[in-house]
Amino acid sequence: MRLVLVGPPGAGKGTQAEIIAERLGIPKISTGDIFRANVSGGTPLGLKAKEYMDAGNLVPDEVTNEMVADRLAEDDAKAGFLLDGYPRNTEQAKVLDRVLEAAGATLDLALELVASDDEVVRRLSGRRVSKSTGKVYHLEFDPPADPDSDDLYQRTDDQPETIKNRLKVYAEQTAPLVGYYEAQGKLVRIDAIGEVSEITERALNAIGAAE
Repeated sequence: MRLVLVGPPGAGKGTQAEIIAERLGIPKISTGDIFRANVSGGTPLGLKAKEYMDAGNLVPDEVTNEMVADRLAEDDAKAGFLLDGYPRNTEQAKVLDRVLEAAGATLDLALELVASDDEVVRRLSGRRVSKSTGKVYHLEFDPPADPDSDDLYQRTDDQPETIKNRLKVYAEQTAPLVGYYEAQGKLVRIDAIGEVSEITERALNAIGAAE
């Protein structure tokens, strides 16, 4: 099974990607993992990406595409994979289609985790981090013993205005992927509201129905 996971920040993609990939017995592949592996390994692509990152610039699509293509060519991904964080736009999706076609394969499904903007803001803005331990709490779902402690702080990324801007960027750049995969008949929408286990079962049921 070859899958792509899409959805806005705060929809729970990272959590679901880990669980679904493990349940299906396929590797979870994220751009973050690929970048770290290439940079730490000192690969030519990693060195190129590091130049951009050190300068505070985004890594260009062509470098990202090459890294992903190399990762998908590894033995553990030949029978299937779950991509988290890639593709981020329709151009990357077209490249992915060409890479798979060249290998005699196709993408099976794109799973969209659906959560409203209000729900995403509620989830992310409630997070607090302990300065002393680095542990992440949530004021509603996993509250600290003392919510008013000076040890706790809110990351800039978790402030409501920042979240709203991230959602705007997602809508402009990544959400068109939904239309791209829908046109191919490969899109499945999953309600991302509820317990983690409930969302996982919805996803697995959808995958099973598509097999």
